[in-house]
Amino acid sequence: MKSRPYTSTPTRSVGERNSPLTGCPRVRFGLVSVALLLGAGVISAAELSGEQLYKQQCAKCHGAAGEGGTDEYSDPLIGDKSVVELTAVIDKTMPVDDPQKCVGEDAKRVAAYIYDAFYSPIAQARNRPARIDLSRLTVRQYHNTVLDLVGSFRPPGKWTGERGLRGEYYKSRRVGGREREIDRIDPTVQFDFGEAGPSEKFDANEFSIRWEGSVLAPETGDYEFIVRTEHAARLWLNGPQTPLIDAWVKSGSDTEFRQSIRLLGGRVYPLKLEFSKAKQGVDDSKKNPNKRPTPASITLLWKLPGRIDETIPERCLTPQKWPEAFVLQTPFPPDDRSIGYERGTTISKAWDQATTDAAIEVAGYVAARLRELSGANADDASAENKLKDFCRRFVERAFRRPLSDEQQRLHIDEQFASAPSREIAVKRVVLLALKSPRFLYREVGGDPADPYNVAARISFGLWDSLPDQPLLDAAKAGKLADRAQIASQAERMLPDLRTQAKLRDFFRQWLRIDQPVDLTKDPAEFADFTPEIAADLRTSLDLTVEEVIASERADFRQFLLADSIYLNGRLAKFYGADLPEDAPFQKVALDPEQRLGVLTHPYLLAGFAYTSTSSPIHRGVFISRSVLGRRLRPPPEAVTPLAPELHADLTTRERIALQTKSQICSTCHNMINPLGFTLENFDAVGRFRAEEKGRPIDASGSYLTRGGETARFAGPRELATFLAASDETHAALVQQLFHHVVKQPVLAYGPNRAEELKATFAKSQFNVRRLAVEIIATAALPPTP
Repeated sequence: MKSRPYTSTPTRSVGERNSPLTGCPRVRFGLVSVALLLGAGVISAAELSGEQLYKQQCAKCHGAAGEGGTDEYSDPLIGDKSVVELTAVIDKTMPVDDPQKCVGEDAKRVAAYIYDAFYSPIAQARNRPARIDLSRLTVRQYHNTVLDLVGSFRPPGKWTGERGLRGEYYKSRRVGGREREIDRIDPTVQFDFGEAGPSEKFDANEFSIRWEGSVLAPETGDYEFIVRTEHAARLWLNGPQTPLIDAWVKSGSDTEFRQSIRLLGGRVYPLKLEFSKAKQGVDDSKKNPNKRPTPASITLLWKLPGRIDETIPERCLTPQKWPEAFVLQTPFPPDDRSIGYERGTTISKAWDQATTDAAIEVAGYVAARLRELSGANADDASAENKLKDFCRRFVERAFRRPLSDEQQRLHIDEQFASAPSREIAVKRVVLLALKSPRFLYREVGGDPADPYNVAARISFGLWDSLPDQPLLDAAKAGKLADRAQIASQAERMLPDLRTQAKLRDFFRQWLRIDQPVDLTKDPAEFADFTPEIAADLRTSLDLTVEEVIASERADFRQFLLADSIYLNGRLAKFYGADLPEDAPFQKVALDPEQRLGVLTHPYLLAGFAYTSTSSPIHRGVFISRSVLGRRLRPPPEAVTPLAPELHADLTTRERIALQTKSQICSTCHNMINPLGFTLENFDAVGRFRAEEKGRPIDASGSYLTRGGETARFAGPRELATFLAASDETHAALVQQLFHHVVKQPVLAYGPNRAEELKATFAKSQFNVRRLAVEIIATAALPPTP
């Protein structure tokens, strides 16, 4: 087995590579020589080059080649500060034992040397070339792959423009039969019939309804499904065998029924809900003609991961019936995300055991549904041949390529020859396939330009899953050999729900909302900021993301420049917009002088805030890291925020300035604070305010660009306008999306690849969908030197 599919120049350790300082390995001799010359008065400090100053004043802590290694400076000298920013840091803080020793012109020369020798991205690429690592399936990829692998033996579902569920209304307590009176599409299941029936044609004491269709899960996690009714009901989800909720025969007075189920985001699951109102507890009308019917209502809700109970919205329902989907239940250890994106480059005993447990789970599922998936009837004389054919196709799809004769013999023929039964043979085939490196690792076998490897790079890039049949057919026909052919396939795959889900996941990470956010606020300060408001805000932001990525333009700048926001009646009342209290979500233009784009979205503003006050630091960190792509190291020591009550006379801006004024803090906070201060017009729940503590809010801010220019902003609109046009913002988005899609470092594909993608991104008017296609077209073929 090859150690990796293809690599750039192998990485060398600091000790192996030539010194980027002078080319002379005898750095110690150089330091001594410089010291002797200075002591003898032969040269002056002003005549020393940046390299010589670094050797004299910096190398003892940071290493001869900026590699770090000391207790205080263990990390290498790499980053994304400009020469101007490096100069400012050195001028104020270095050397640590005598900060006044390297200032002014000396600091400039040292900064320029450090930047060119080993700090800048170009220097990093030269000194420590990135490489494309052999990678296993990530947890997300494993779950999606086994779902699609099993699902490939079922009829495909179709996500059309229809929304809601098909409702069949019957004039009897029995669901089905000839007494169907109404057949229609209901946008949601949220009905209160009171003491009447669905229409005048129904007996108010006896009727039934069946809703059928499918539900789209917007994100991965554990969902609670909830049925509220006074009468009989049962709910099937993702399978016809056993109801998820069965309240058909009721005892007691319960009116709410809940069950949890794990779902994968971006996938559609079949759903059926039945409701029956019968004459139980109602006297016959002849004996008691004045007896009133009992009230009847039914609502279908869910609780998304980390949310509250909500009626399942119309946008997540379709009357189309999708096949059952296999959702793996085996827990996996989390993937490494230490460098900002998920990677499958680490192996552990826990991961290996999880793959074994998962393979056993898949084998059991397949065996239990063998007739459905294989089409083989046990009584059929051709059953064994059909099962062998099913197993061959299963293994080929798992390996993402046709089987060789040797693989056919090992994985299929030998298992059927030695197993005591056909069912056990199938289980063995599944277990052997799912524990094979050819399944678990992204690319094992074939050279880098192998068309089946190219097909897998395309599908895992856009879907985090295995290739579909058109991709495999294109690989077989040799139609994945150039950029245009690959881009054509990627274009075909863009509308797929799996692509949309991957783009949604990316922007959830970009907005830092991929994990549940605690929006709890001080009830004494914000008594009307309820959990329902918080849940509505998350829906509002989700709709914003969905609108951008689903549109043909898919203009990334709209995230930063949109002049409207999704609100319903509840949010409109809280944030001062004019909508009826029961209004559904719709786009509403707020005061254009106050808000612009996602930076001023109340969900983010409330999330990047404390329980009772705003937080310029959290907001500034978000802008720095996500939007501008800047590296921020953790604080050198834990710092407790200054309590507002201890400085009751200070505004939030003044308190933050006081807390971060020390030199040890200023290195990062000189960038973080001025960005966060631009959002100070918004309080801890994202409502606009003009004053704090009786004084006008100062929402001015600034940013020192990588080019050394200072941009100044008089509030969030000017900041958003700057960021939308910023070359740094565009470069950060390109790099982050590349890492999310490919899960490999962009530098491994060439030192100019990121710049080329950024230029293409700008040419497409910053179309995120087009950028995804260009990334796939770049990464699917082996990188050229």
